[in-house]
Amino acid sequence: MFLEAIYHRPQDQYAYSYDENTIHIQLRTKKQDIETVEIIYGDPYDWNHSTWNAVTNKMNIAYSDQFFDYWFIAIHPPFKRLRYGFLLSNESKSCVYTEKGFFEQPPLDDTAYYFCFPFINSIDVYKPPKWVENTIWYQIFPERFANGDPTLNPKGTVEWEQQEPTPTIYYGGDFKGVIDHIDYLVNLGITGIYFTPIFKAFSNHKYDTIDYMEIDPQFGTKETFKQLVEECHKQGIKVMLDAVFNHSGYYFAPFQDVLKNGEKSIYKNWFHIHDFPIQTKPIPNYDSFAFEASMPKLNTENPEVKEYLLNVGRYWIKEFNIDGWRLDVANEVDHHFWREFRKEMKKIKPDIYILGEIWHDAMPWLRGDQFDSVMNYPYTDNALRFFAKNEIGAIEFIETLQKYLHMYPRNINHILFNLLGSHDTPRIMNIANFNKEKVKLLFAFLLSTPGTPCIYYGDEIGMTGEQDPGCRKCMVWDEDRQDLEMLEFTKKLIQLRKQYPLLGNDGEFILFDANNTSNHVSYIKRNEQEQLLVVFNNNDTMQDIPIPLNLKDKTIIDLCNEKEFAAHTNKISVQLAPYSFTFLLCKA
Repeated sequence: MFLEAIYHRPQDQYAYSYDENTIHIQLRTKKQDIETVEIIYGDPYDWNHSTWNAVTNKMNIAYSDQFFDYWFIAIHPPFKRLRYGFLLSNESKSCVYTEKGFFEQPPLDDTAYYFCFPFINSIDVYKPPKWVENTIWYQIFPERFANGDPTLNPKGTVEWEQQEPTPTIYYGGDFKGVIDHIDYLVNLGITGIYFTPIFKAFSNHKYDTIDYMEIDPQFGTKETFKQLVEECHKQGIKVMLDAVFNHSGYYFAPFQDVLKNGEKSIYKNWFHIHDFPIQTKPIPNYDSFAFEASMPKLNTENPEVKEYLLNVGRYWIKEFNIDGWRLDVANEVDHHFWREFRKEMKKIKPDIYILGEIWHDAMPWLRGDQFDSVMNYPYTDNALRFFAKNEIGAIEFIETLQKYLHMYPRNINHILFNLLGSHDTPRIMNIANFNKEKVKLLFAFLLSTPGTPCIYYGDEIGMTGEQDPGCRKCMVWDEDRQDLEMLEFTKKLIQLRKQYPLLGNDGEFILFDANNTSNHVSYIKRNEQEQLLVVFNNNDTMQDIPIPLNLKDKTIIDLCNEKEFAAHTNKISVQLAPYSFTFLLCKA
């Protein structure tokens, strides 16, 4: 028994309040080392004379990765408090694991030995905005979506699509263009728009803000933006804006004052300046985003900066009724600021969605006091490596997916912002080496896994493009040059996700089959009434894939072609063409 591999801590994904009556407990052990795990638990104040009244319950392996097994159980403590430990056994040994170490027998003379979950306080229970888990997001880069009002065009604007994008080119996309195409988004099935920055800025990408309180004039006026939000809300579409609070732009008035007045500037402490005079080359002598001189880092520990940015957050919610904030470079801003940001935004609109841009394990930001969710780039990377790039096989894909599904508490998974691409990544068609069937597999995966899925504008019509600026091409509105078959396919998947809750966040998610030789993957979504089987053939040959479930005499519906059939034997299989998939629904 490898005791050194056993791990638990009474917080984060290892112990958390799932709801006001339930505690989820997770334990890690070496893979295939432990045969059984029982949790020993009870109320810390429940005693029979000098003996603690503890009970035991069996835990099950929720998932395994390359090195470890992860055991899970849901406990419903009647008085909302818990002391607990673990009884671990294999064929040669058993032991008890507690906060104070390992014992041969459960010590029942003092609960201080045991891990402690003191109390399920309602205010500490993670309560995300309910609307988010049923939202289908669409990311719009406003400068490139549609030009609805040419009178707003910046100087030097080129004709739509007539030149390849560059870091400095303008095409004139604006709010009127979005308003003109809301019907397209409704028809696609979109229920949420994530806009990259819309505030006055120097660049075409707008991540170098000049004025956080003003709309960039190339997009329209505040009245036009208000109309856009109202039109979206009429159509059941939520609106999320991009908040760039890690850094400002070079032409932000306070930074210009520092450039002009140096050490005498009243704004010098708004930034992280190393020394004076200000220098921008070869690298700036002030902290900035990625050494970009045009993006000086804001000092969010400064009370004046903090209040200024909090006012920005308040203003756009109060005045324009936006539904979410996406927080750019969120991991480089101090935690204290984000805690205050959350409090202030939730005061105004309790169901505002607060989404952080974090590309790595984000648990420190997801403890209920900062963000509701993060952009799920680990999920993205795993999907692209398996389906698009052929860099990993089915088993590694499934092990990594399981790891990411258990990286955070389960109730957070339902609103993780799942994406395949964005303005910061090459187009998925390019990553998949222009294999449309692989892109379809990616969309099927995106729209059948837990989370809140996002489509980057144009991916649904097969747009291409390499890394920025190539991934920021103009949206193609000429139907003769759109991949209409891909568009209809995407619509169908979105419609299925809305029609069948098991394709979304309903039920338990179980990964159960992966094979490196056939390169297929299968998983189940299951509730008390139904189960949904999802099978992917990520292979260039036809595959006859066995289904290791007893489905005899059960009615099965193939959701992709709407055919219904009954299984007449215990052993069934599905035949899948190269790079194809199936969704099979049956009663539990």
